[in-house]
Amino acid sequence: MRIIGGKYKRRLIRPPKNLPVRPTTDLAKESLFNILQHKIDFTGKSALDLFSGTGSIAYEFASRRCDPVYAVERDSGCVRFIKQTATHFGMEQLKTVHSEVFRFLNPRTPRFDIIFADPPYQMKNLEEIPLLIFKYNLLLPGGLLIIEHPKEIDFSIQEHFVEHRKYGHVNFSFFQNTD
Repeated sequence: MRIIGGKYKRRLIRPPKNLPVRPTTDLAKESLFNILQHKIDFTGKSALDLFSGTGSIAYEFASRRCDPVYAVERDSGCVRFIKQTATHFGMEQLKTVHSEVFRFLNPRTPRFDIIFADPPYQMKNLEEIPLLIFKYNLLLPGGLLIIEHPKEIDFSIQEHFVEHRKYGHVNFSFFQNTD
């Protein structure tokens, strides 16, 4: 696994094999960031990586000069790995939050320019993620929410949905705060 672009481009990420994760493939990650770079000037934008796992997406945001970047993960081994990796790369703007995502998402949560969520594909309440984010007004005006999900999930009927992209077995749904 590697960082695709930005300041830390080509740096390798070597997570321990015992982490309970399903990392976004480099191909899907590269495709996602190719789309985003045409929509967003990352510099100084706030970013949130939900279900962060190895922190791969959070590192991409930090590498592209997003500040701050929050990585939310419930597994303590993953949180430890993200902290160590961010320190190793000198990503001072990357903050880890050891929390279950649905507890983290609440009315007191800060607002962000970009939110990425890669929940476990078997999660029962996966469709609630965009509903909670918009209910609690967690996206800044013009902000983007991207959800990685299995093909069986169709977000197109939800409010704020803008597009769906598929890369191999990886699906991304995009939402935007148009307020």
